[in-house]
Amino acid sequence: MNQFSIDINCDVGEGVGNEAELFPFISSCNIACGGHAGSRETMMEVAQLAAIHGVKVGAHPSYPDKANFGREAMDISKEELIQSVQSQLSTFDEVLEELKIPLHHIKAHGALYNQISKDELLARVFLKAIESYRDNALLYVPFNSVVEKLALEMGFKIAYEAFADRNYNVDLSLVSRKQENALIQDPKEVLHHILPIIKEGSVKAVNGEFVEISAQTLCVHGDTAAALKILTYISEELPRNLVHIEK
Repeated sequence: MNQFSIDINCDVGEGVGNEAELFPFISSCNIACGGHAGSRETMMEVAQLAAIHGVKVGAHPSYPDKANFGREAMDISKEELIQSVQSQLSTFDEVLEELKIPLHHIKAHGALYNQISKDELLARVFLKAIESYRDNALLYVPFNSVVEKLALEMGFKIAYEAFADRNYNVDLSLVSRKQENALIQDPKEVLHHILPIIKEGSVKAVNGEFVEISAQTLCVHGDTAAALKILTYISEELPRNLVHIEK
């Protein structure tokens, strides 16, 4: 990876209302589709804004659980989950068709994202729900995950994603948000966190061990309090720190 191929993405359309500030610093976005947050109106507003800024648009489906912002695992049937994901994406498709904006990618949200990374049955259910998008949209997935392997077997085009503002356990799972060290909010710490990912293909886990990882896109959560500070800082400092890679 070099400085010309690093995609920075944000989860947006989640009620924070900071998209106009964030979009100048990112190249792709994941718009909430109504499962954990968002409505047709917010999808429309945020997608339009993304188009103005030249930001690639992705769908961000979730468990249908606005009460917990999609961050708690739900005990629902596979049929219910498939119906919900397809309903979220159908509404998003309608919005993008009206705006004449192409769908670039799909990225699951929150607990669903974390679970399909390790649960084969759930990953298969999710991939079944989105199989009609296999030929025309990327799927953002974590490196060395269950969903990655199944998606490749099923012919999906994928992009590996890593998190700029989240700490990792040694098994590449994200540190639980219930832990104090789950988030990285100091911009300098974020930079130190992502440089090994980009330069060396490894990430420093919370136990101090460096673990192999690959990432074509890096996520900064749009609802993180320091999101704008992080993005403005790394947009300036990342090119300076990567210039030597090109020499």
